[in-house]
Amino acid sequence: MRTSLVLLSARLLDPVTGELLPHTALAAADGRITALGDDAEVRALADTSTTVLDLGGAVVTPGLVDGHIHPVSGAELTHGLDLTACADVEQVRSALARAVRDLAPGAWLQGWGLDPNVFAGGPIETAPFDAVLDGVPALLLLFDAHSMLASRRALELAGVTGPRTFDQATAEVVCDARGRPTGLLLEDAACALVERAAPQPTREERRERLAAALRAMAASGLTGGHVMDANGDSLAFYGELDDTGRLSLRLRVAPWCQPGTGVDGVRALIGQQGTGGRLWETRGVKIFMDGTIDNGTAWLEHPDCHGESRHAFWPDPKEYTRVIGELHRAGVPSATHAIGDAAVRHVLDAVQRARAEDSRPVRHRVEHIETVPDDTLRRFAELGVVASMQPTHCCDFTRADHTDNWSRRLGEERASRAWRCRDLHDSGAVVVLGSDWPIAPHPPLGVMAGARHRRPSRDLTLPPHGPQQALTPLEALQGMTVNAAYAAGEEHEAGRIAVGHRADLTALGDNPLTTAATELPDLPVLLTVVDGEPVHRDPGL
Repeated sequence: MRTSLVLLSARLLDPVTGELLPHTALAAADGRITALGDDAEVRALADTSTTVLDLGGAVVTPGLVDGHIHPVSGAELTHGLDLTACADVEQVRSALARAVRDLAPGAWLQGWGLDPNVFAGGPIETAPFDAVLDGVPALLLLFDAHSMLASRRALELAGVTGPRTFDQATAEVVCDARGRPTGLLLEDAACALVERAAPQPTREERRERLAAALRAMAASGLTGGHVMDANGDSLAFYGELDDTGRLSLRLRVAPWCQPGTGVDGVRALIGQQGTGGRLWETRGVKIFMDGTIDNGTAWLEHPDCHGESRHAFWPDPKEYTRVIGELHRAGVPSATHAIGDAAVRHVLDAVQRARAEDSRPVRHRVEHIETVPDDTLRRFAELGVVASMQPTHCCDFTRADHTDNWSRRLGEERASRAWRCRDLHDSGAVVVLGSDWPIAPHPPLGVMAGARHRRPSRDLTLPPHGPQQALTPLEALQGMTVNAAYAAGEEHEAGRIAVGHRADLTALGDNPLTTAATELPDLPVLLTVVDGEPVHRDPGL
């Protein structure tokens, strides 16, 4: 067995104990760690074909894994005008005006990352931008990627003139009192009505955008991700990049199961499990139980302040329960998007019922869990359900004083239960961390930092939202290493630096456990190794 990689002068960090291992070097072959030891004994395993790197005292962690990403859709949605820095309507209007000046006649304007807080509590609609977008077909994706604004011209080209009905219960073409669209489209089914009318990138363009996005993720220190969609050409793209050696991350892909998926559709999802390639595999099924709080499509036990967020994403939640039971009996883990307290409770109820009928240990997950009452916390550990959290959503889209859109909609009591990472951890739940990119930035050091400081990343001097829910440095690291491996059922081969484990590794300029949370995002990523091969390497190495 040929040694392909040797790393020397390294500080190897154990994410279980938080201590440095008593070794300074490691060797890898065939994608696995084959030896740990001192520099001299490990160097002796190299031959002329081995890549030998002296890390100069860099700290090496098991490869960092994002517990919730959307690479293909993210690569597509983040193309165009970046609106994430806009803090009010006037800034959005100015950004749109600049973009329109550079737009070819008849071309569509695409924007993304629009924060509903720019409307300062007013209606989320295109009216403030009608003048600047006069005659311009434009689609502006809100940051949650569950809603968008379509300009009057875009609606006209798509033939959308009034309300529609959809299989997705919370999807809506929002209309005014006279039945005219305001421009706001809620959930995927409604957004698709207008998206279909816009020019589409070529297949090659989409694949190359994906490859570039994955390279950027690797450069940020990520070695893997739990992918929460597999629509359209996604799986084909992963296969093509993998076959040509351009898949920069190890991906665990969970295709969607939407309302209306019949018995045959569920069986097809079950039959798809385990398919993939060298660095990607189809594992699990992604399901939506609700939408988002910001656009009023979450499922809450009590409506929000606008009387919204009252319904499940599935018109018949009992059908969701049936699907969970069928997946469970087949040994297929589910990952359910559940943001509101009623949605989370229903998921846990469905898993409890499935386990009562079949006791096999399937590791189901709940994604997001933005607000839940006390009596829900303990059930995660009791049922063996993984809590998949995105702390940077709390940092960047809410405020400590609860004046943001999310908090105002929920009211003080529920807003005080925001992203209960600490409480879920302390209740015994396995907490996995991720970004939900493109909803929030993907760099894993920023995700871990947000879990620790809970402050807005654009201004770290502002107060934290729910500082009592912060994780420790070690807990944050575990959320992207050992816990991510456990959630994927891979703890026997991933998440630690040990002989026989995968050679997926991240090398950092210093110890992430001793680096201040506010400084962690700037810690240099020196090397990213996937399957024993460097996919990112600092020029100084």
